[in-house]
Amino acid sequence: MTPETETMVVEEITAQEAFEEIQDDSVVLLDTREPYEAAEARIEGGKLIPPATLLATIDDAVPDKSARVVIYCRSGLRSVTAAEQMMELGYEDVASVAGGILDWQASGLPVVTEAGLTDEQRNRYSRHTLLPEVGAAGQVKLLEAKVLLLGAGGLGAPTALYLAAAGIGKIGLIDDDVVDASNLQRQVIHNTERIGQPKTASARQTIEALNPDVEVVEYNYRLNSGNILETIADYDIIVDGADNFPTRYLLNDASVRLNKPVVSASILSFDGQISTFVPHEGPCYRCLYPSPPPPELAPSCSANGVLGVMAGVMGLLQANEVIKLVLGIGEPLVGRLLLYEALGTRFTELKVRRDPDCPICGLDAGEVPESELGAFPDYEAFCGGHVGS
Repeated sequence: MTPETETMVVEEITAQEAFEEIQDDSVVLLDTREPYEAAEARIEGGKLIPPATLLATIDDAVPDKSARVVIYCRSGLRSVTAAEQMMELGYEDVASVAGGILDWQASGLPVVTEAGLTDEQRNRYSRHTLLPEVGAAGQVKLLEAKVLLLGAGGLGAPTALYLAAAGIGKIGLIDDDVVDASNLQRQVIHNTERIGQPKTASARQTIEALNPDVEVVEYNYRLNSGNILETIADYDIIVDGADNFPTRYLLNDASVRLNKPVVSASILSFDGQISTFVPHEGPCYRCLYPSPPPPELAPSCSANGVLGVMAGVMGLLQANEVIKLVLGIGEPLVGRLLLYEALGTRFTELKVRRDPDCPICGLDAGEVPESELGAFPDYEAFCGGHVGS
């Protein structure tokens, strides 16, 4: 075998061996990960050189090609590639840390971590923090977020589960109903043993068992014009899973007054729809529906039925919208109404424009004086006694 065809073999060392080596100041430690990964946890003293920039920057980072260089990444794969590239450039003494920083941490060796996350949280949310769009800083945002769910039923159940799993720090639950056997076909946060319990209490038990990081606040009552401002004031985002039109219009008007984003969805039979209403950035619920439809065109789920999985599909889309809003990433459904038809598995998107004549958010609506913030119209009369949604 000639020198030209000889395969280079990268030296791999254990995390403990690497730790002992870098106590010598002459040893160069390189971190060949992306910046968002390094923000989560890193080994002190390492020079960050992302894989895409290694060839262009390595001469400046390590000018002495005879120096001892130890390279690590997340799991030990990228560091082997980096070591091979350096050897091709003439570096003489390069080693890769087998198992990367994962083995380093598993061995109990010290790391520098992002402020605001405990060791348990870094492990729990590691699949989030690996995403460049989230990272450790984004996970801290999720842990600091406060989200209020209107309804702990069909839509609220899957939304609450995934927001809790994501690490939303405070979840409020509004519902005055109790768990019934007929709920269990779609309200997956409850179970048979909790039939007869308040839905807020049942949901709280499930959330707390799933993620102890989450603070759950129960509001075991229906929203009305007398309590809505106080209830929603402390929350960043409202998730609308209401089962009646009067509550939806009340929530819309109050959320515009307090400048609270609302992620709203509804389901019936095999159909669902969802949109996100951010006051003054896009249309509000009244721009989309200036008046409620007649009852015969929008019966309730209890009268018309609903495929159980529809609640899961639309509830998860609501959770996705909330996470995007908290992190400030992606394109929320502002000014867009997304329709889902389950039998054909089809999504349809409709554009929704802000109505300049909307009495709530239109150009002439104006700000509600503070003395009148809590004054709302009779929504039962406005909706003609409509119950279903």
